[in-house]
Amino acid sequence: MAREDYEVVIGLEVHAELSTKTKIFCSCPTEFGGKPNTHCCPVCMAMPGALPVLNEKVVEYAVKAGLATNCEISMDSKNDRKNYFYPDLPKSYQISQFDKPLCERGYVEIETSEGKKKIGLTRIHIEEDAGKLNHDEYGRGSLVDLNRAGVPLIEIVSEPDMRSVEEADVYLKKLKSILEYIEVSDCKMQEGSLRADVNVSIRKKGQKEYGTRTEMKNMNSFRSITRAIEYEIERQIEVVENGGKIDQETLRWDEVSGKTFSMRDKEDAQDYRYFPEPDLVAIKLSKEYIDNIRKNLPELPESRKERYIEEYKLTEKEARMITSSKYLSDFFEKGVEISNNPKAICNWLLSDVARILNEQEKEPDEIPFMPEDLAELVALIENGTISTKIAKDVLEKMFETKEKPNKIIKDNGWVQISDEGAIKEVVQKILDANPQSIIDYKNGKDKALGFLVGQAMKETKGKANPQMLNNMFKEAMK
Repeated sequence: MAREDYEVVIGLEVHAELSTKTKIFCSCPTEFGGKPNTHCCPVCMAMPGALPVLNEKVVEYAVKAGLATNCEISMDSKNDRKNYFYPDLPKSYQISQFDKPLCERGYVEIETSEGKKKIGLTRIHIEEDAGKLNHDEYGRGSLVDLNRAGVPLIEIVSEPDMRSVEEADVYLKKLKSILEYIEVSDCKMQEGSLRADVNVSIRKKGQKEYGTRTEMKNMNSFRSITRAIEYEIERQIEVVENGGKIDQETLRWDEVSGKTFSMRDKEDAQDYRYFPEPDLVAIKLSKEYIDNIRKNLPELPESRKERYIEEYKLTEKEARMITSSKYLSDFFEKGVEISNNPKAICNWLLSDVARILNEQEKEPDEIPFMPEDLAELVALIENGTISTKIAKDVLEKMFETKEKPNKIIKDNGWVQISDEGAIKEVVQKILDANPQSIIDYKNGKDKALGFLVGQAMKETKGKANPQMLNNMFKEAMK
């Protein structure tokens, strides 16, 4: 049987670190990158007698995430102990939520090549992060860093509603975008602020029962996630086709070999021996509290996308791409505010800026210049100071040096030639050198004009005003 004879079933458990200033049960800072074991105290180190106190901001951010993803918010919730042993978990249990999470029964609407689809959310609950093991590169052991222990997380558990790698990728990117817009997480995957456990199973088309699923833990890049799902689908189909059976297990994805490897049997809920956390009181929310958070929700990506189509006349695709990142969207809005040319700002962001970011493997929030600098670049093209061709070189320099467009143009002598006499000389020189192009143009071959303009641009090193060149060539060849 071939791959098309099987249906893929994918579910994601996304862990997002919340952007609170302090940890979930103590006042230690949550900032990333401190020296090992400098952001911890008796509570997050699990010293005997140290008691947790719930950070109210964590509850607020979780409710915010629930409302933004169409969840029902529980007015009666609680914390639970999830028992398991691991060296970087100082208490040997994690404070999480089991049967009474803060948010339930939501959905995220995604748009794929096959149209719109709602991905159901089972729940969103709060929990504490574990510490981190730093492994000695020579294999002599591991050291525990507890700076991350107690950093607040929300876990967003999807229904097994995704049926392709594309759907999983689009869903995760949409979820990341929503969390950024409501400003509850910075979602920096390279710092572990957003990571996903990926559940994959297969079943014969038409089969109602789900197949046995495997889980790949703590994945923190879109590329790794899509590659891992693709590999795991092929692996499971091969196992089944050869008469084997899929084991319910936790897998490790190896980026170098592009393969998954077994780590351990997959646990079920009963293995964690959940029970209510005795050191914390229940979480009771009022309707007023929830309504107040709902009322103050910022504009979400879907709403902003529709506004861009209506207000700035962007295409649906352009608006979707711009609003896919909150930073990019904010950058666009500030640029438009200054330049009053939404199409030009959009075109630069989605073409040359996106290309350079992609080449440098950077995210939009790593653009090294300000929106006003891009607006200035657009203005310099509009007023004829530089050509679009030169503007592309200026942009490259802006990424490289972080200097202002005007300074780059001045330092490199890139001001556009708009002097009629100077351009006329160039036009005559190019016409004298290309008599065949004149004949071709007169015979109706429009490409000949483009060739002549191109030669003139080359002669002036891109400095000549292309519109003036066009007009002068046409006039000269009448």
